[in-house]
Amino acid sequence: DIHAREILKIRDLLNEILAKHTGQDIEKIRQDTERDFFMSAYEAKEYGIIDKVITSREIRTTTNKQ
Repeated sequence: DIHAREILKIRDLLNEILAKHTGQDIEKIRQDTERDFFMSAYEAKEYGIIDKVITSREIRTTTNKQ
C-alpha cells in the first residue's frame, strides 16, 4: 500500500514537470502517460518534449597544430 502510494505520488510529480515544460494541459499529460504513447520526432517537437529535430550531423574538422 505504501509502495503504491509512492508510485502514484512520483507519477503525479513527473506529470506536473512534463506539463510545466511542454506547455500541455495537466489532464492531457495524465491521459497521455496512462499508456504507451509513441510519436515521431516532429510530433515530439509539436508536443513540446524536444526543442528541435536534427536532420543531419554537422561534420567537424580538426586541425592538428604541432
